[in-house]
Amino acid sequence: MATVRLLMLQKALLHRTTSWSSSQLLLRSPSIPILTSLRAFSSAAALSPPSTAVVYDQHGPPDTVTRITELPPVEIKENDVCVKMLAAPINPSDINRIEGVYPVRPPVPAVGGYEGVGEVHSVGPGVKGFSAGDLVISSPPSSGTWQTYVVKEQSLWHRIDNGTPIEYAATVTVNPLTALRMVEDFVDLNSGDSIVQNGATSIVGQCVIQLARERGIHTVNIIRDRARSDEVKEKLKKLGADEVYTESQLEVKNLKSLLINLPEPALGFNCVGGNAASLVLKFLRQGGTMVTYGGMSKKPITVSTTSFIFRDLSLRGFWLQKWMTSEKAKECRSMIDYLLGLTREGKLIYDMELVPFNNFQTALEKALGKLGSQPKQVIKF
Repeated sequence: MATVRLLMLQKALLHRTTSWSSSQLLLRSPSIPILTSLRAFSSAAALSPPSTAVVYDQHGPPDTVTRITELPPVEIKENDVCVKMLAAPINPSDINRIEGVYPVRPPVPAVGGYEGVGEVHSVGPGVKGFSAGDLVISSPPSSGTWQTYVVKEQSLWHRIDNGTPIEYAATVTVNPLTALRMVEDFVDLNSGDSIVQNGATSIVGQCVIQLARERGIHTVNIIRDRARSDEVKEKLKKLGADEVYTESQLEVKNLKSLLINLPEPALGFNCVGGNAASLVLKFLRQGGTMVTYGGMSKKPITVSTTSFIFRDLSLRGFWLQKWMTSEKAKECRSMIDYLLGLTREGKLIYDMELVPFNNFQTALEKALGKLGSQPKQVIKF
């Protein structure tokens, strides 16, 4: 009977490509196309509810290749947890995955999204430690969070405090965790030391400011020239920034002369590249380190021979996904709990905009920069 049902379902899939395509995706594993991952359901198997999802059948411009479609229920196996998604962000890496330029990405067809938060809807009979109504995040994160229901094995979910605001729970893994690891992993900083960074208005940048403040570490922050830059500066200083400069303000011969009451930074963060990266390097002290974790300008980093020979500067890179596959990934959940604790205490805040799922296209346009500078877009299901 199960075999017959599988064959009938596969036959139906072949005749419904115009309505929901072979993208009938990945509620369980976004990396396995449905025609090879369908299970032979028994008549008694528990099923998830149908799911509404953002899917893409090919790589390309996200506003062109994505679409919202209905996905069929999937089986909830012995050790599975079915989660009703509550919120998920649109991160730059999500966009890059859809474009096909991110180093690690699911094969198409795929469901978008990589991190998010949800509420336990139901569990398999072998599940322990999870109950309906628990607030959970995918840990480690994985593709396929832009949908209303997700089914995964219980070890892939992390239960968090139900009092956590969903927008922070949805976004804690990629950006705040990146900030925490960069502050702690590259240079042994002490209270009174300094960090310099570009991209200070990004979520990572805002988190760096606040995490540094918690440790008594000063921050020198570089932002791009923009309208109402004085308001942006004031906002960052309220978060704990010591100094905030626009790039044009740093067109001077001796940048370090601006550091009147601060020590020369031992550590710098770069997420922009081009001239903004050069400015970070100029601020660093002898033997300082610059860590690159992004390249928003898509311009290369140019480093003088003098910087290497006479200033002994070091250039490093950080990629969260690689870090989470290392042995340190075992510590990830306690770090996430620490960060979420700071958000509940009001010690870690950052700009976001919660957007209803039915306004996904508008949120995507904002995330793509088509509507000017916008806060992080977080889809609310």
